[in-house]
Amino acid sequence: MTNSANLAGDTKIMESELRKVIFGSSLGTAFEWYDFFVFATLATTMGPLFFSKSLGETATFLATIATYGAGLILRPFGSLLFGRMGDLIGRKRTFMLTMSLMGISTASIGLLPTYAVAGIIAPIMLVTLRCLQGLALGGEYGGAATYVAEHAKTGSRAYATSWIQICATLGFLLSLMVVLFFQTLLSDTQFKTWGWRIPFLISILLFGVSLYVRSKLSESPIFLEMQVAGKLSTAPVRESFLEWSNLRIILSSLFGAVAGVGIIWYTGQFYALFFLTKTLKVDTTLAFILIGIALTLAIPCYLLAGKLSDRFGRKRIMMLAFVLAIFTYIPIFKALTHYANPALEKAIAESPVTITSDKCSVPIFSAPVSACEKMRDFFNSAGIPHTLHIIPVSGLSVQIGTTYIEGGELEKIKAALSVAHYPAKADVTMINRPMVVLLLFILVFNVCLAYAPIAAYLVELFPTRIRYSSISMPYHIGTGYFGGFMLYFSTLISTSTGDIYSGLYYPIAIAMMSLIVGICLLPETKDREINY
Repeated sequence: MTNSANLAGDTKIMESELRKVIFGSSLGTAFEWYDFFVFATLATTMGPLFFSKSLGETATFLATIATYGAGLILRPFGSLLFGRMGDLIGRKRTFMLTMSLMGISTASIGLLPTYAVAGIIAPIMLVTLRCLQGLALGGEYGGAATYVAEHAKTGSRAYATSWIQICATLGFLLSLMVVLFFQTLLSDTQFKTWGWRIPFLISILLFGVSLYVRSKLSESPIFLEMQVAGKLSTAPVRESFLEWSNLRIILSSLFGAVAGVGIIWYTGQFYALFFLTKTLKVDTTLAFILIGIALTLAIPCYLLAGKLSDRFGRKRIMMLAFVLAIFTYIPIFKALTHYANPALEKAIAESPVTITSDKCSVPIFSAPVSACEKMRDFFNSAGIPHTLHIIPVSGLSVQIGTTYIEGGELEKIKAALSVAHYPAKADVTMINRPMVVLLLFILVFNVCLAYAPIAAYLVELFPTRIRYSSISMPYHIGTGYFGGFMLYFSTLISTSTGDIYSGLYYPIAIAMMSLIVGICLLPETKDREINY
């Protein structure tokens, strides 16, 4: 009886410690994701503030997305730097350092001068701070996921780490809520003048709270056991990437799992938000609310997906998510157009737009010069799909339905669009809010299926002595490069083709790649022990 009571008491202590570990790790990670994502949430506001107005709206937005991408570039390098530290000096001390770097760099963005004040220095400083954010985030995720997994039991490891997986969505949701609150509180002029700084400066408060909570946590027991036994690697980066047995696992997990997971995460949340606001011209506040509701409803699904992967396997759940992405993305985004801006859908069907010119391109980081380039910039900015015909003709012509307009006279173009009933923005009275939320929820539910198992899966692939270093690199290349740059490449594809749905072929292709590589090369890991 005494032994049974002691065992029960020990179990309660272990469960209590695990809850504390999950809470402390998740809180800090959610705040770090908030810091990283608040820039993307404010992308449409910050672009005109930090780049020259002469670029044009399309090029300015692409430059803003590229600046967001700058934070993604250094994430793998941060994983190398902090992953090595985590395997040498411990998980806790390392992610305390990454959190400090993230908090300081985020708050600093809120203090930057704009392009109107500092000229080219403003975007240079912004890109620099975004790079520091990426460096910090590169070390955060691997530490938090490894830390929680090494405290959890084998049969519930994915459920425990799914709390960490929730944090990215929580960080995104928190950024939406904070930005929406201050946009509602302030006038449009006030927010665009100085109010946009507040979401960044709030990072100081979040940093203080998370630093205090994490300071109360203890080091990973598995790491401490390996440290006492003298079994830690003295060169974890070299062992991870220069020994083929480990490098092979890193590469297969990158292309067969993490790339697809990252692409699904960004498509289902960020790209959906940009599609609503930039393409369908849904009011930004309303779009934030709709996607915020969908995110909130889907958050418990991370835990459900974690439990499913504990029972049926990590690989099966992730592969299912890839299949769903391949076959549902285009139908879902077309349905978003139908329910969020039915007037646009009708105008596209009844009065398609065609541009005819002898040559034309989409300027990426420069202002449109030719009449055709200016016309395409206008249509892309207005969210109007169009087809480009390149034939040996002199001059430019535009066809809107049955109306032909020679030259690039913008007033005639606008009049023809009005006659064809192309909406300048989505009519709020025509938006089917329940259906839009349902479609967004389906997108985010697929994110849950893909993202919830990945932390446990990566932890189970690698031994303790090199785990932090090994899981961080494929994660940040997969989610950062393949996933994060999806916003840029998909926008570039859609603006280059004039087809508002063509940007979805990029995430579909990456999901298909991960499905094939995953089925052929990835092992199942759900029953593996990790204390080796």
